Amino acid sequence: MPRFLHQEEMKGLLDSLEVATPLKMRDAALLELLYASGLRASEVVALNVEDVDISRGEIWVRGGKRKKERIALMGRPARAALLRYLLEGRPALLAKGGEKADSQALFLNAQGTRLTRRSLNRIIEACLQERGVPRRASAHTFRHSFATHLLDGGADLRSLQELLGHSSLASTQIYTHVTQSRLREVYDRAHPRAVREGEDD
Repeated sequence: MPRFLHQEEMKGLLDSLEVATPLKMRDAALLELLYASGLRASEVVALNVEDVDISRGEIWVRGGKRKKERIALMGRPARAALLRYLLEGRPALLAKGGEKADSQALFLNAQGTRLTRRSLNRIIEACLQERGVPRRASAHTFRHSFATHLLDGGADLRSLQELLGHSSLASTQIYTHVTQSRLREVYDRAHPRAVREGEDD
């Protein structure tokens, strides 16, 4: 069963992120991008600066499963967070790295080198703990949340398959079980013979 954050939890988390330091700018950009795009942890840490087109809201993903390349999308909040990080946060982290700095990597650690998957998940856990979100989470949790919220919003499975980079629709269907509450609401509202709340069975 995929773990995910509810929409209210995700909104509260992302709206509360701080951007006072280069590392905080990076963390905000990371979390916004994870939720906006549904990227895997391996795909996020593999991103280079040249892979991101902020003006178009597109990300060229090269590090997925089976090395399948695709275009991922991001909305306005993620674009704004990334732009701020690229203009203010990343240059400061890059300067700390000196000769060892990774000039290509999009997301850098405090030493100016590329983030690892382990570091990425530690950042997520720390952000949730700081804001009192009472559950464990990882980059995969953000991916599940991305998929679940898209389905809840009316996205079809085929479109979601493309956005997630799944080679098979069967891989995408795992997310359908988490939208049962939405289906119940639609059914109760739309079907003329549905049992309404307060009515006898």
